[in-house]
Amino acid sequence: MKTIKVGKIKIGAGAPLVLVAGPCVIESEQITFLTAKKIKEIAARIGIPFIFKSSYDKSNRSAVDYYRGPGLNKGLKILARIKEELGIPIISDVHCRAEIGPAAEVLDVIQIPAYLCQQTDMVVEAAKTGKVLNIKKGQFIAPWDMEKICNKAKSAGNEKIILTERGSVMGYNN
Repeated sequence: MKTIKVGKIKIGAGAPLVLVAGPCVIESEQITFLTAKKIKEIAARIGIPFIFKSSYDKSNRSAVDYYRGPGLNKGLKILARIKEELGIPIISDVHCRAEIGPAAEVLDVIQIPAYLCQQTDMVVEAAKTGKVLNIKKGQFIAPWDMEKICNKAKSAGNEKIILTERGSVMGYNN
């Protein structure tokens, strides 16, 4: 196992547990900033390295009229403020290739959502940024098939890959 660095934080072989936490989606700038600040304080108090995670857009909602977040531009401004003012690394999802460039200017870790993990163009484009990638394993993917997805990122010259297990599902709505 290798070690991946996100700023001063080490993830992997022999490194301590890292907390990746935050609200699923940015509800407002104020709530998101206060949440990041509080989690940072708690993580510091108990000695756990912390990476803040919240999404500027959750495009995988089950209904078209569900709240998705403030969107790319406004959301990235909020995440950039948190990163700068609180001095913490930031992770967020990207949902299409067009988001990757702007997101890479702010994010320390680019996250590929589980339902997009097999999308070659997404993985390769994200890998080309040179940023750390967090690829979430789709519930429909066998763990050993993640090697093929990692090889997509590696084909772009990026070996800074973190995998997040999302479990497995068999059948419908289980």
